[in-house]
Amino acid sequence: PIHDHTDQGKAFAYISRLLTDTSRVSAIASVSTSRFQVPDTPGLAAGTSPDGSPWLPGSFDSAKLDENQREQNAYGVVALQKSAGAWNGQASVFGRSSAVHFVPDPVGDLYFNGVASDVDRRLSSAGLQADGSYALSGPHTLRAGAFLLAESVVADTATRVVPVNAGGEPTGAPFTIADATKLHGGFGGVYAQDEWRLGSRVTVNFGARFDVFRSGFDDEDQLSPRLNLIYQPTATTTLHGGYARYFTPPPVENVSAGTVREFAGTSIAAPSSRDDPVRAERANYFDAGISQKLGAGWQLGLDGYAKQARNQLDDGLFGQTLILSAFNYARGQVHGVEFSTSYSRGGFSAFANLADSIAKGRDWTSAQFLFDPADLAYVQQHWIYLDHDQQITGSGGAAYLWRHGSGSTRFYGDALYGTGLRTDATAPDGSNIPNGGNVAAHLIFDLGLEESFALGGGHTLKLRFDGVNLADKIYELRDGSGVGVNAAQYGRRRGFFGTASYSF
Repeated sequence: PIHDHTDQGKAFAYISRLLTDTSRVSAIASVSTSRFQVPDTPGLAAGTSPDGSPWLPGSFDSAKLDENQREQNAYGVVALQKSAGAWNGQASVFGRSSAVHFVPDPVGDLYFNGVASDVDRRLSSAGLQADGSYALSGPHTLRAGAFLLAESVVADTATRVVPVNAGGEPTGAPFTIADATKLHGGFGGVYAQDEWRLGSRVTVNFGARFDVFRSGFDDEDQLSPRLNLIYQPTATTTLHGGYARYFTPPPVENVSAGTVREFAGTSIAAPSSRDDPVRAERANYFDAGISQKLGAGWQLGLDGYAKQARNQLDDGLFGQTLILSAFNYARGQVHGVEFSTSYSRGGFSAFANLADSIAKGRDWTSAQFLFDPADLAYVQQHWIYLDHDQQITGSGGAAYLWRHGSGSTRFYGDALYGTGLRTDATAPDGSNIPNGGNVAAHLIFDLGLEESFALGGGHTLKLRFDGVNLADKIYELRDGSGVGVNAAQYGRRRGFFGTASYSF
């Protein structure tokens, strides 16, 4: 890839201390900072106006574009756990900050795309969570908890555009539109449930939670019941089934209709000014399955699920920047089945998984300015696949552990298969079908080796070597088309990794 250098630094820390035999305090913290060059594609034709003239005079080599993005993330959590007889509880406080800054090529981006957007977005949040359980004398265990989160977003953009007339033809010199936005949101929830053991073979979990979301663009709440049943007719067979109602709030990052109107009459004017606010997703979820043990070490599992949603949430990359924007489908349907099996005997172990899933949505009901009018009209009348839908996904692998005098050696390998994520397709009449096709399927193989040395005194040294995508299969995750997909993306190439760990 051209112009594809990255610098990434990451740190993580976990500290835990026992205060008494029944209480513990823990702290988790992480920070990361990354700088990315956005890869270039050579040989691109410059963007043109309807009369065929380029946005800017002269020429510009697309292989020399200089787009960059910087991302910074940090979070911290402090939690206190306490056990007292039949009662167990945990309380935690947490905070996080996240920043992303996209820096365009001020001349090249304007020449090829008619826009050069400098976007600086910063999010900060803080909250608390408390959970507890109490085992009553008898078959009941009660659980309850509460969650509270406050978020704020500051977004500053400086977008350089070209003025155009009603026909889309340039009418003047480029100029900059500046926009500064501050957004706030709050989310809170409480829940209570009862685990009821009806003899040794049946367990019922039932309860409800109540959630509230408040922001400058959306105020919603919902009471969500839950019911799940586990039945063990024999010592080797377990059946389960359940229902849950879900409430998923939208992200606080929201583009207002006023911001959309600011770009009217420019080279990046939205196809329409309609910008209904993003709403919370409300979904009914059903699940049922069976787990079966077949002899020593062999286990099979089969699970089916179905989800029906209103205001199905989704997000994607629209326009020039690599920053996600959220939107809703009026309705969503997700259903599938998953099969799993595992076997273990002596030093040998193996596993296999196969999943068949379909995820669809219909009618975009928020942030409509993001979409082409023809696609918007199509989705109003048709179900389409969600962009993250991959119908068939499979994985499998095996490992062998050989123990010897100084420690052990583990050999392992695995494979990953997928039929491909969604991409646009062309109908027989030449019109576009959003997410109507998929990229090519892929099959990837990995191998690894781990050597463990017992050094005495409870000390252990482990050396591990991994080779991923050994055949160096080049495969696309995205091809640059599809809903919310603005660039091609590729899976991992062949790579080799070494790891050393020491326990004391």
